[in-house]
Amino acid sequence: MSTAWHSYPRRFEILLVPEHTAGGDGPPDAATALRSAVVETTGETGESGYPRYEGGGMVADIDPETRTVEGLLIDGYEVDYGLTARVVDTPDTTWGAAEPRTS
Repeated sequence: MSTAWHSYPRRFEILLVPEHTAGGDGPPDAATALRSAVVETTGETGESGYPRYEGGGMVADIDPETRTVEGLLIDGYEVDYGLTARVVDTPDTTWGAAEPRTS
């Protein structure tokens, strides 16, 4: 199912952090992340009903309004217990109609 008519960010960065740092002081950053990846919209909707993003070995369904990861695979596997995925804007996060990636 295509979501080309919706307007949402084309790019985010996902930070995989230990759960105990998820509520720490200030927002998460790449320095506290066990792994991070910049993900771009695929122009598709994931099984969760939210836009699907891919990049750096991660495939995620992200609610663009709340920045909540609704589904996540890393290198094809589910995330282990005790780890939390956080979504942050990239410097070039832009809002616009979703368009499938060409590469």
